[in-house]
Amino acid sequence: MLHSSALILYRMIVKVKKLNLMAPINSLGYGVVGLNVLKALHRDVHVSLFPLGNLQASSPEENLFLQQCVNNQASFDYDSPCLKVWHEFAMAERIGKGQLFGFPFFEITKFDPKRINSLLSTDHVIVASSWAQEIVESQLDRDIPVSVCPLGVDGAIFNGKDIDRKAPREKCVFLNCGKWETRKGHDILLQAFQAAFHEQESVELWMMAHNPFLNPKETDEWERYYRSDSRVSLVPRQPTHQAVAEVMRSSTCGVFPSRAEGWNLELLEMIAMNKPVIATNYSAHTEFCDDSNCLLVDVQDMEIADDGKWFKGDVGEWASLEGNTFDQLVEHMISVYQQWCQDPLIPNGGSAQTRELFSWKRCADRLKEIVYA
Repeated sequence: MLHSSALILYRMIVKVKKLNLMAPINSLGYGVVGLNVLKALHRDVHVSLFPLGNLQASSPEENLFLQQCVNNQASFDYDSPCLKVWHEFAMAERIGKGQLFGFPFFEITKFDPKRINSLLSTDHVIVASSWAQEIVESQLDRDIPVSVCPLGVDGAIFNGKDIDRKAPREKCVFLNCGKWETRKGHDILLQAFQAAFHEQESVELWMMAHNPFLNPKETDEWERYYRSDSRVSLVPRQPTHQAVAEVMRSSTCGVFPSRAEGWNLELLEMIAMNKPVIATNYSAHTEFCDDSNCLLVDVQDMEIADDGKWFKGDVGEWASLEGNTFDQLVEHMISVYQQWCQDPLIPNGGSAQTRELFSWKRCADRLKEIVYA
């Protein structure tokens, strides 16, 4: 990042584009995207930040940077475009009079009238994957441009640089990251783990699955279910991205049996860490997952998206994890374990290319192509 005086001089010499950014800045999914998009755009775009919710900075330096972007509100350009990184059902409000570019992430295939009306209030919809693009285009009854802009990963934090020098663990560790949800496949992952391995095998399952939106009773139900197997460790929520990377570095393989994803940043981070991963071959993460970097679990059937809490059956379908799909998940876990028995340091052959293709700089460059076309 340029020093503030150098940045001012740069902007005097070069006519810098302006943008009004509406986004949360916190440790949750939208907040992580908002922060990284802001940082990547800031180099050559004058961004006025209008945060959605309270700012959560991870360091004094980051807090100073964010406050400077918020202070730009005092001289924001009301004719400049507005980029809103937020839910598809909450796009109506905007900053200024420029074009509104909505950037939502979703796991559903069917929009209710509220979502449709909200998206129709934008001038342009941006989504992270071709999967999401097809869904939006099929749902809207008015011709609004829909463009794909894949998200990125912070390669300075999530990389496999030191993995070959780190002493391998005595057990093969499968790691799942993602808040407790049926959508994430947490209802079947323990069953698959137990079907794959008997108690004498050198395996562990780590669950980093804290969900701040659950009440204590719901959290306890998930945790008690997984604690029923002594080979499972519940990893607490980590305070920083660097701490998350350390947990990933200490694991052997990421396993993500999700029914649907709006992106799945943790899966991308595991790939960037040079770790083998297992994931369902469906929804948004197929934008960056293929046979070169992932053990894909093919989906044989779809089912109504209904978990009794967040999804009530009126939002379309998602992947079924039963039958052959469940069997493939088990087989992939066994395959990884067999490889680990031969060589505890199992590299992901597609890691470097994935990390290069899906960076936050590339994400910002694509956003500029769309917004300033």
